[in-house]
Amino acid sequence: MAALVRKEQTNQDVDTCDIPSYVSEFVEKEVGNDLKSLKKLGKLIEQLTENKAQLEEQVLTISSEVPKRIQNALKNAEDSKKFLSQLLEKETLLFSSINSHLLTAQPWMDDLGVSISQIEEIERHLAYLKWISQIEELSDNIQQYLMTNNVPEAATTLVSMAQLDIKLQESSCSHLLSFVRSTVKFWHKILKDKLTCDFEEILTQLHWPFIGPPQPQNVGLSKIAGTPEVYSNLETLFCQLLKLQTSDELLTEPKQLPEKYSLPASPLVILPIQIMLTPLQKRFRYHFSGNRQTNVISKPEWYLTQVLMWIRNHARFLDEKIQPILDKVGSSVNARLEFSRALMMLVLEKLAADIPCLLYDDNLFCHLVDEVLLFERELQSVHGYPSTFPSCMHILSEETCFQRWLTMERKFALQKMDSMLSSEAAWVSQYKDITDVDEMKVPDCAETFMTLLLVITDRYKNLPTASRKLQFLELQKDLVDDFRIRLTQVMKEETRASLAFRYCAILNAVNYIATVLADWADNVFFLQLQQAALEVLGESKALSKLQLGQLASMESSVFDDMINLLERLKLDMLTRQVDHVFRDIKDAAKLYTKERWLSLPSQSEQAVMSLSSSACPLLLSLRDHLLQLEQQLCYSLFKIFWQMLVEKLDVYIYQEIILANYFNEGGAAQLQFDMTRNLFPLFSHYCKRPENYFKHIKEACIVLNLNVGSALLLKDVLQLTTEEPTATAALNELGIYKLAPQDVEILLNLRTNWPNTGK
Repeated sequence: MAALVRKEQTNQDVDTCDIPSYVSEFVEKEVGNDLKSLKKLGKLIEQLTENKAQLEEQVLTISSEVPKRIQNALKNAEDSKKFLSQLLEKETLLFSSINSHLLTAQPWMDDLGVSISQIEEIERHLAYLKWISQIEELSDNIQQYLMTNNVPEAATTLVSMAQLDIKLQESSCSHLLSFVRSTVKFWHKILKDKLTCDFEEILTQLHWPFIGPPQPQNVGLSKIAGTPEVYSNLETLFCQLLKLQTSDELLTEPKQLPEKYSLPASPLVILPIQIMLTPLQKRFRYHFSGNRQTNVISKPEWYLTQVLMWIRNHARFLDEKIQPILDKVGSSVNARLEFSRALMMLVLEKLAADIPCLLYDDNLFCHLVDEVLLFERELQSVHGYPSTFPSCMHILSEETCFQRWLTMERKFALQKMDSMLSSEAAWVSQYKDITDVDEMKVPDCAETFMTLLLVITDRYKNLPTASRKLQFLELQKDLVDDFRIRLTQVMKEETRASLAFRYCAILNAVNYIATVLADWADNVFFLQLQQAALEVLGESKALSKLQLGQLASMESSVFDDMINLLERLKLDMLTRQVDHVFRDIKDAAKLYTKERWLSLPSQSEQAVMSLSSSACPLLLSLRDHLLQLEQQLCYSLFKIFWQMLVEKLDVYIYQEIILANYFNEGGAAQLQFDMTRNLFPLFSHYCKRPENYFKHIKEACIVLNLNVGSALLLKDVLQLTTEEPTATAALNELGIYKLAPQDVEILLNLRTNWPNTGK
């Protein structure tokens, strides 16, 4: 402490420049009270003298250098000031000179600007004339090629002219644009008419189109194989028509249905396929428009089937004769899909015209939807029509039509639910006589309902947008909830007979629907819908961040709400059954609870141990109920049932029979025999070690049947040990894990076969 105080005082002296105090402290520190330390004074004086000389030298050096530095700085400042003044003078002279020069040059600049503007205008005129000259040159070339019947070169030249037209699209020269467009249109029409005429003549020789059954098509193909000249002409004309595609796309605006149908953008059908389709388009419009007998609004299958037949009849020709030509010229077009796409536009136009006429006739509208869905399914599965192309599903997705479709699906689904639940076989399994198939014991109404949902999924899964699919998903969820409510209503009518066949069938139905929905939740289609729902709900902020996170991480599914409600209903119904059976068992166990365990003969006094007569009603009731419900409930439900029942039964016997009585040696042995040799084996069909489900009873029997020495030792341990781990370890050695030390003490006190110790 003294040293700390001295150090603090020294620091304060230095800070306040109190030199005498500092010197005294310094001497005290270096010499102190030790006289022997005076020997250090010589060295100390030398060291201090040397330090003093160094400090004086530093002071002299600094005092001599500072004035020189100040003089240098002042000189530099004066030089900089003079240089800056010179620069300002030069800047003033240069500024006046520049202004004078600009005033002198301004007239020249004005004259030069006029000249440059004239030059630029002349250059524009020259460029304009060059474009006109280039277009006229191409036009003259096409004319010369046609005069010499060189159609391929004429078509190639027209492609160049069309490319010029495309380059000029951003130009503001409206007259030039009009000139080049009219020129392209003029020569395009001439070439198209000429080539179309020749191409149609070749198609006629090939017996195109193939409107008969498939057999004539094969005959026609065999003829083509023997006429290489016709096929060569077909290839030549097809390639020449392909060259006109660029100009055709410039001049022809594709037919577009109203925007409300939201059809995907698609390019114009290639020109040769357009020409090949012309006779089929004429036939379609002739038969399926106007007052023709074949144009019946109630028979959409007529024109849908006709289109499918045309696609099927021409598929082989397109694959074998047209596709190689396209591949040869390096085109990415698929001939058959291009053909199908063009025919599909006819169907879409027809649907768009017919649907408003039958929208409010339930039967006609539903029939149309059914036929369209069958048509789409065959078109995609058999003919490989891509879902990204315009399809009938886009027409059905139009708002008015779609809402009507959704309403009709709901209406007919509810009608189907009414009929399936009112059927006499509603609660009977279709496969009740086939054990391997009937594991779930599914009643007919539940299986029919899930089939209905599956059919609805198949009907809407090809819709083009996720928002429409999500609306159908909501319909399915509403139907599931409605069916659950109906099952609940029927269940409440059967509550008094909770073990009856119908009640069990309802429970099986609930379990089956929940299981199937859980399986569907892992289906790729519904996972995609879950992702789409996540995006929609995220934008609308309809869910909390936690719920959105669960959806995004796949912890929950689109059916979770329905599954949770069904699981709750299932648990409620199982609980009712367990309570019913438990009441019956308690009634049957009344005699057994009154058994005189205190006065039963010991095991050595009996020749053979036998079941207590008072336990027979209890075990018979339990066995009968187990057999009944095992036959009526599916395996998973029955497993839950017997485990719930065992839990209640274990506690009941432990509390109402074991803890309520005293046991002599014979009574304890009899209880153990009744439990381990009769009660536990009833459940051996359902698990390998049933005693593990009766922990209270099993461990109580262990305590009651300990030999006297072990029981006394255990009693002493429990009474003398204050540390719970020690007591628990002693119990674990005996195989007791469920019961607490206090419970074991109570059981030990229920034993009456203690030795007489004289206490």
